[in-house]
Amino acid sequence: MSLYPKFSFNITHRSAVSGARAGLLKTPHGTIETPAFIFCATKGAIKGAFPREMKAAGTQIILSNTYHMMLQPGSELVEKMGGLHKFIGWDGPMLTDSGGYQIFSLGHGSVASEIKGKRVTHRPKTMLKITEEGARFKSYINGQIFLLTPERSLEIQRQLGADLIVVLDECTPFHVDKSYTECSMHLSHRWALRSLAEFQRGNDGRQALYGIIQGGIYEDLRRQGAEFVNHHPFFGHAVGGSLGASKEQMHDIVGLTLKMLDPERPVHLLGIGGISDIFNGVEQGIDTFDCVHPTRLARHGGALVTADHWMRYEGKGGEHINLRNKIYREDSRPIDESCGCHSCQNFSRAYLHHLLKAQEMLALQALTIHNVYFMNELLKNIREAIRTDTLDIQKKKWAGV
Repeated sequence: MSLYPKFSFNITHRSAVSGARAGLLKTPHGTIETPAFIFCATKGAIKGAFPREMKAAGTQIILSNTYHMMLQPGSELVEKMGGLHKFIGWDGPMLTDSGGYQIFSLGHGSVASEIKGKRVTHRPKTMLKITEEGARFKSYINGQIFLLTPERSLEIQRQLGADLIVVLDECTPFHVDKSYTECSMHLSHRWALRSLAEFQRGNDGRQALYGIIQGGIYEDLRRQGAEFVNHHPFFGHAVGGSLGASKEQMHDIVGLTLKMLDPERPVHLLGIGGISDIFNGVEQGIDTFDCVHPTRLARHGGALVTADHWMRYEGKGGEHINLRNKIYREDSRPIDESCGCHSCQNFSRAYLHHLLKAQEMLALQALTIHNVYFMNELLKNIREAIRTDTLDIQKKKWAGV
């Protein structure tokens, strides 16, 4: 009997010129058209938007974070309240990550910082120790000591009740040597087997488990990581770990990894959400992406725009405009005349600039809705382009390359 009776992944179209594919990922809470973007409701909420607004903007799936929900309000409470879907008022598909990324970021800094070449973080290090048993750390809320093991991560994710869940892993940083990366990968494999055993012990058919491919920037280690997940009964695969010191190296590592994976399983790229990065990932065969970038950018005054828009109106390349800048103080245009989101249909750049300067919450809500709508339109256009073999046209329009 299948481990995943209520799940399926069917590829409906494969590109003739790249690894891109369009598909349907069926879950108990709905079917996701892929490629798709997963928005981060890290602590059980999308910052700046109601669930109904996320739906209205075309969102198919969101995620919450095991680490943060464990610390507050606690997975036991969420389970008592009927699970994440009922607790937060979202009736569509959901994913929870394992907490492994937080183990990494608490010890070293973020993946985004690595790719941007930033190695120093001034956040307090709350991770205490990683051992065979799991990761021991202090709560950033009250200093309480926690131990996150593979079994506990799966138990928390079961209590939260998301459709798609992930094994616990150690996400190794870029600036360690190959020896450390290899030891870390093998530790993650042992943790993954424990995660899988715990999943099978409590599996009731309502969740599907993803395995993670580690191995840093090393081809032979990535090959071992791919072989490991291919040979175990995970529903899907997630490409994780350090992806290099630059976007170019990241693209190379993603492409290398995808060539080694079982082509019939869905593949998720963890924590990547730049427009050009999404096109590259899609061309390599990535089916889903997640990143805080669209909503975080909105909270800093940034509105996503296409490269085509940039060239027509700003005269230079980029992926967003910063509405805090004084050039928008008397700009009566919407963010994008061609955008169908509520913000572009109702607000001018001048008004949004004013709201930002006045520190009005509406500015962050309006920009969040725009960025969410933008990302959903981007992926909708990508799906259609795969079906019509016109991905290059859309790539030039959205990413300028």
